[in-house]
Amino acid sequence: MTIAFNIPSPSLALQPALQNKINQKTKPLGSLGKLEAVALKLGLIQNTLEPVLTKPAVVIFAGDHGVAQSGVSAFPQAVTAQMVFNFLRGDAAINVFAKTSGMQLKIVNSGVAEAITDFVDHPDFINTPIGLGTKNFATEAAMSAVEVQQALDAGAALVQRLAVGGCNVISFGEMGIANTSAAACIISRLAQLPFEQCVGRGTGVDDAGLARKLAVLQGAMILHSSAQSPLDVLAAFGGFEIAMMTGAYLEAAQQKMLILVDGFITTSALLVASQMAPTVLDYCVFSHLSHEAGHRAVLAHLKADPLLQLDLRLGEGTGAALAYPLVVAAAAFLNDMASFASAGVSEKSA
Repeated sequence: MTIAFNIPSPSLALQPALQNKINQKTKPLGSLGKLEAVALKLGLIQNTLEPVLTKPAVVIFAGDHGVAQSGVSAFPQAVTAQMVFNFLRGDAAINVFAKTSGMQLKIVNSGVAEAITDFVDHPDFINTPIGLGTKNFATEAAMSAVEVQQALDAGAALVQRLAVGGCNVISFGEMGIANTSAAACIISRLAQLPFEQCVGRGTGVDDAGLARKLAVLQGAMILHSSAQSPLDVLAAFGGFEIAMMTGAYLEAAQQKMLILVDGFITTSALLVASQMAPTVLDYCVFSHLSHEAGHRAVLAHLKADPLLQLDLRLGEGTGAALAYPLVVAAAAFLNDMASFASAGVSEKSA
């Protein structure tokens, strides 16, 4: 399939009426803070004064990274496949939070190093690996241009299927040992941020591990200094799960979905997507500021104002699932809260 890069922004024709509806609710102007911005964005995306949220989804993309072989993570690579099994058993944090928030959950094998044979018939498992993990970007490009395109197309196709099924609000999560290393390199290069500002402890490396991680990634940044365009950077440093998310973001915006953005890794994929089609950001609500180094910097680069700050650093889409009830609340107050006129409440004196 061909991914659209000329994504139109939501029409602003309804903005005055939406803003007036928000302002006429029985409250002081602006007193619902960020919920008012979410309500406005939701109404603009759906081009209606009465937006509806249907079949909300969290999609987790899982993939392994060859750079894990260079000792940049505190956990062995086998954990990626083990956590996929944990998701499919329904026992992980994202399972609990998605259920609590009333969101459907899909698990995608984007390119786990271990061939997954269990759970192949699970209704929420999508087994579309591009390969058995990427190459080690400390010594060569993580992916070929062909693999990147395959991953972009696969992510977009998945979102298209969810849209046909009625989903109009979506979020993405990820699982992949060493993917904070990939995200740090992508963000540093594409956002032109200081490298050291983007590299954190990930899954919890100690001081020696952090020093090793910094050295490995600094060498990789030099090795791939010629990679500057979004797709070249994605091929040099990315993972199959990050590339699939990039395609998924682009298609979600094309489908006029509200996109609830999770944490550090998912934001790196959004950064790639936004440099391919800047208007993808018009469809995004940023769920939270994570504890991972570099997330604050990339959110500032994207001029994003996240809803929550809970010091999360788990990934999996957990921040988005926790923030989704706020999106529900924003739609509810826009649709159901009384206006000054309907409630017979006096407005503020001039």
